[in-house]
Amino acid sequence: MRVYREAIVIDTHNDMFTRVLDEGFDPDVRHATGDGHTDVPRLVESGITAQFMAAWVDAPYALSDPPRSFARAIRYIDAIHAMVERNPDALLLATDGAGVVRAKREGKVAILIGVEGGHAIEDSLDNLRELHRRGARYLTLTWNNGNGWAGSSIGEHGTRTGGLTPFGEEVIRELDRLGMLVDLSHTSEETFYDALAVARRSVIASHSCARALSDHPRNLTDDQLRAIARNGGVAQLNFFPLFLDTSFREAFERAEAWIAARRAEAAGAESPAPATELSDLRQSMIARIPAVPLSVVLDHIDHMVRVAGIDHVGALGSDFDGISATPAGLEDVTRIPTIAQALVDRGYSDSDVAKLLGGNVLRVLEELPVEPLPR
Repeated sequence: MRVYREAIVIDTHNDMFTRVLDEGFDPDVRHATGDGHTDVPRLVESGITAQFMAAWVDAPYALSDPPRSFARAIRYIDAIHAMVERNPDALLLATDGAGVVRAKREGKVAILIGVEGGHAIEDSLDNLRELHRRGARYLTLTWNNGNGWAGSSIGEHGTRTGGLTPFGEEVIRELDRLGMLVDLSHTSEETFYDALAVARRSVIASHSCARALSDHPRNLTDDQLRAIARNGGVAQLNFFPLFLDTSFREAFERAEAWIAARRAEAAGAESPAPATELSDLRQSMIARIPAVPLSVVLDHIDHMVRVAGIDHVGALGSDFDGISATPAGLEDVTRIPTIAQALVDRGYSDSDVAKLLGGNVLRVLEELPVEPLPR
């Protein structure tokens, strides 16, 4: 706890605001363990210095006619601003490294904003500039769906999995100019390397794991980890057991397939089961899958550090409230100090623990221009 309290602790991905927008979740009051992973009281209790809140734009917003992706991202950003304004004694809106340091000094939690899904800009650099103006400080180039200018590692709904188009290269250059981080989590390998070829600033992978330990297309290969290191960037660890452990993934996918079959049956029935009933059943099935131990989380961190180096890995890209299961011991944000203890137990020095908890991300944030560079 001494190391943890002294460190700048930064989590680069949290999806709580999807619950706020879609479920009416109240972020200002404390919720019981098991009711989500995050709220303001639990953030304060966690002792975290800074939390990136994701403005996640789901694929259907891009596939609708007309597309509604940009408006969705703005709704997220407005809601995040409103939460900070309601809690001035606990929270501070930050847009750079200085804001994070100030929050630490004042005993507050810095809230930063990342937009997840490049389709949010609707192929418009003006829209990208508006997201930056409203405080967004990273753009995840894709989600599971590719878009018109960048390919995804999954290609959901038959979308692109290739590399950057010429417009996609313009997006990278504009992100660099504005001082927004290029986030390479979710991208296809071709887009990943295309983006690194254009980027002149350090990039991040805000919530990814090591493919050498769990062969999922969302995870980073060793070559990708080395490329991030050469760029000067940081790869942050995702807590979702689906990406951490092959056995969990196989059990999870069996449960998902069974639920999908029940949904198909219900769609053709005269009296279909309520959607909430199947959703609750899905969650109970996932809850019965044996939890992935904390040691697996540390195995991924160890591997990423061996490959990329201690200066290019972060332990906290949790994906809290965007994941349906967590590793044992990381049930919600209040358990984040557990990571610090586990790193100490693995033999990391105090200074290296501080880098993994947030020091490396702080370095990247401090490299960004406070004001956009001239065009």
